[in-house]
Amino acid sequence: MRLVFWTAFWVFLLDQASKYLVVHMLDLRVLGRIDVFPPYLALRMAWNYGINFGLMAGDSPLTRWVLIAVALVISGAVLWWVAHEGAGRLHRIAAGLLVGGAMGNVVDRLIYGAVADFINMSCCGINNPYAFNVADIAVFAGAFGMVLLPAEKKPS
Repeated sequence: MRLVFWTAFWVFLLDQASKYLVVHMLDLRVLGRIDVFPPYLALRMAWNYGINFGLMAGDSPLTRWVLIAVALVISGAVLWWVAHEGAGRLHRIAAGLLVGGAMGNVVDRLIYGAVADFINMSCCGINNPYAFNVADIAVFAGAFGMVLLPAEKKPS
């Protein structure tokens, strides 16, 4: 479990540090957009009140608290699974990515009332209207890893 918690800790720290840097120090919440490597990478401020791609978005306290509860329940279930199923090293890292990212977005919802998204990537003439953050990347990578990585064989 130590590997899960250390992975979650570093993901959480990286997520919150990047959000603080971009939102507050670079003042993206006021500027709205900073072109980093146009047209491929821009920092674009987006407050996400819902889940991925703004689904279930609504600036309602009920939505906010339901999404916080869902993230906490899923994180708890992942931690329980890892502790009781004897997950292998890669699955423990994946679980840490998922939990650390989920906790980063939970803290955003507690502090701001919404998740601070700011990374916007476009390519090949396609203008991507969506933004994401480090926590979103970690949650995706963690869920992907937990589902698709081969499980280690348990000793017989």
